[in-house]
Amino acid sequence: MARTTTHEGDLVAVLTSDHRAVDSAFEKYESGGLSEEQRRDLVDHIITELVRHSVAEEQYLYPAAREHLPGGDELADHEIEEHAEAEKLMKELERLEVSDPEFDEKVLELARDIRHHVEEEERGLFPRLQAACTVEELRHLGDKILEAKEHAPTRPHPSAPDTPPANMVLDRGAGMIDRLRDALSGRQR
Repeated sequence: MARTTTHEGDLVAVLTSDHRAVDSAFEKYESGGLSEEQRRDLVDHIITELVRHSVAEEQYLYPAAREHLPGGDELADHEIEEHAEAEKLMKELERLEVSDPEFDEKVLELARDIRHHVEEEERGLFPRLQAACTVEELRHLGDKILEAKEHAPTRPHPSAPDTPPANMVLDRGAGMIDRLRDALSGRQR
């Protein structure tokens, strides 16, 4: 049952790919030289990707940790708590104007928090799941993650449920409303 190789569509590969894409966007922001409009668009993109990623993790990664890992409940609860904090910060960023002096501070705080969260997952949670799950289970979860991201909200909803089954039902509706708002406002996905 132990897992030794990574399949390109498995849970770990899909989520790690998301981590790299978001970190690359943070690096682009941190490198400077962007107009206010470019900074807003990039932060909106980062928020969209983080929300979609977080929703998928809450629907599939953390339940898998609860099911397969000793201490999985505590681990999942900790990760969900970090998501909630990041979501509050993303909500603040959505409300701030780019010209507000707090905007850059909040983006850098979000980048630090997300990088810490990613390191915890990649050095702790992912290897433990790879050891506890079969290749088929991880592939199946990777497929579920990709599917969840397609229907996930694109904006933070800090007061929404973050554990199954409520999140799996409500996230689809919020995602549909968010995509409609994004289309009407011209916000890029």
